[in-house]
Amino acid sequence: MSEAAVKALLEQPDISTAKGLRNRFFMILMYDTAARIGEVLNLRVKDIHPGATPTATLHGKGAKVRTVPLMKKTMEHFRSYIRTFHLDADCFSEEYLFYVIRDGQKRPMSDDNVQKFMKAYGFSARQVCSEVPENVHPHLWRHSRAMHLYQHGMDLTLISQWLGHAQLDTTLIYSHADTEQKRKAIEQSMDSQNPLLGKDSSFRFQVDDEEVLKKLYGLK
Repeated sequence: MSEAAVKALLEQPDISTAKGLRNRFFMILMYDTAARIGEVLNLRVKDIHPGATPTATLHGKGAKVRTVPLMKKTMEHFRSYIRTFHLDADCFSEEYLFYVIRDGQKRPMSDDNVQKFMKAYGFSARQVCSEVPENVHPHLWRHSRAMHLYQHGMDLTLISQWLGHAQLDTTLIYSHADTEQKRKAIEQSMDSQNPLLGKDSSFRFQVDDEEVLKKLYGLK
């Protein structure tokens, strides 16, 4: 997703309601941490660490644990969320950060809950921003954050550590996808008669869109 699309999506929840406040913070946290959906759903209150350098502890695949930094703005949303959903919890609380109430008890949110509200927000966001994809799903936040970090100059090795990739080769996909996006933007800005757009322009960096998409969605 483009940064404009991310902004449009974050503006959709009605934060005057508890559910809207929760859903917006969920999306903000997914984007800021570039975490997998399961990693966010498994977060406990104690896994968010305030302070001068706020961080989140993520529990990933294969019992791997990594710590990622959090933006100060994210922590402002976190404090608002805590005041509504975990008023009596302390920083050592084992309660799930995100939950639903079923049969009078707190239960962890499921990915179905997340898929449902993201789909609805995606539909409404497309009405105000054409850059919002038709299929908004949780993993898009991870891909988008990684791409934006790369586009803003972060080293691929650091992005790889941030995402918890075992192999740097997996992260290199973002470099290929970014190059392809730039090539398309250049082509769209050029006159159709420009010789660089002819059949013999074989020097161009080529990436098959469908293949890139498959690889991106295949990141686990």
